[in-house]
Amino acid sequence: MKDLLRSAATSVALITLVALGVRLGFAWDQERQISRDVLETVPFQNETGNIANSLALGKGFGSVFRQETGPTAWLTPVYPVLVGAIFRIFGIFSVASFFAIVFMNSFFSAAACVPIYFAGKRIAGIGVASAAAWLWALFPNAVVIPFEWVWDTSLSALLGATLLWATLEFAESRRWSDWCIYGLLWGLALMTNPALASLLPFLLGWAAYRAKSAGSLRIARPALAAGFAVLCCLPWTIRNYVVFHRIIPLRSNFAFELWLGNNDIFDEDARNGKQRITRYEEVRRYSKLGETAFMDEKWRIATDFMRSHPGLEMRLTGRRFVTMWLGTEHPVKDFLKTDSLLARVAFVTNWIAALGALGGIFVLWSRRSVFAFPATVFPVVFPLVYYVTHASLRYRHAIDPVVLLLTAITLEAILQALGGRKPALTSQIA
Repeated sequence: MKDLLRSAATSVALITLVALGVRLGFAWDQERQISRDVLETVPFQNETGNIANSLALGKGFGSVFRQETGPTAWLTPVYPVLVGAIFRIFGIFSVASFFAIVFMNSFFSAAACVPIYFAGKRIAGIGVASAAAWLWALFPNAVVIPFEWVWDTSLSALLGATLLWATLEFAESRRWSDWCIYGLLWGLALMTNPALASLLPFLLGWAAYRAKSAGSLRIARPALAAGFAVLCCLPWTIRNYVVFHRIIPLRSNFAFELWLGNNDIFDEDARNGKQRITRYEEVRRYSKLGETAFMDEKWRIATDFMRSHPGLEMRLTGRRFVTMWLGTEHPVKDFLKTDSLLARVAFVTNWIAALGALGGIFVLWSRRSVFAFPATVFPVVFPLVYYVTHASLRYRHAIDPVVLLLTAITLEAILQALGGRKPALTSQIA
């Protein structure tokens, strides 16, 4: 019986099935409480839904605010194209399309158990691998987000976990085909969530350092992977240049995101400053100026604000840091104020995950693990852009599988300390 239970607990197939079941079960419970009129409209009232609508109508990749405003580079194409394809099959802004998207998101989210399991097995053994996969299977953020967001969030989590696994697996490979696959994976990731580009130089650089081949071949294979990643993005970059007459490698909306987190709303002493941001005003301004001029204006306003408010910027960065890891600027106050059990569970699990990630980094470096650097890059480097712009748990979700892997490493270290056992050999220097 013990062997059977151990086999079940360490079965990645079973963990993945449980993860999928939990996500679909949550979605089924939630949809029964929401009217059909809401499900076929509200989830799609965002940039992804608007662009997918334009694609489904045969009008191309554009109309980011669901008005005839022409082509856009606001988002990269992978996820809007997937949603547009679902619209073509199940109907535009229909309940059937929403259910299909929720299932797709849930599948992506559950599938992240696989790469995080094998990455964990490579780093610290099957115990940590299983624990990390189970943590991800039951993590409240990962259960809720596939239903709550028609966005690339769940797919980004799958790709983020897969990038870590692939980096560990291919770093010492001498097969050219492996490095080609690695480059294609990066291309898919960049065309899905450009924020993952922040990890590229660090993970690819570490893979090049670990490459077993000597001399020029040490660099040649990683260079090939980088070349394939660039080739995946090149058609989109050319399209953007042709349409907007400027180089937009992936997407154009960084200036807008920067402005959202850095404007006069945050300055209590501002005179005649903005009191709130309204969708109507931003759509009106975007329609009047066009995307290029709109982004130029937002960039100028945001950067001027940041230069003129250095002290406030420091405070805002600190607030965004707390929000990124704990879900809100005032975690204790909001925890005590909420009457939602789910919200309280989410608060607690995110606190644990944040501390667990920090602990996991400490454990890997203290054990001088060869995998400490690539695992550390995810929680240290990826969030930096959100500390500058604006933050939420949804933005962090792309690295959450790795965060939970680090948490599992922390838990293992605690259990080993309590039991007086030595750390697993797999986490030592090779």
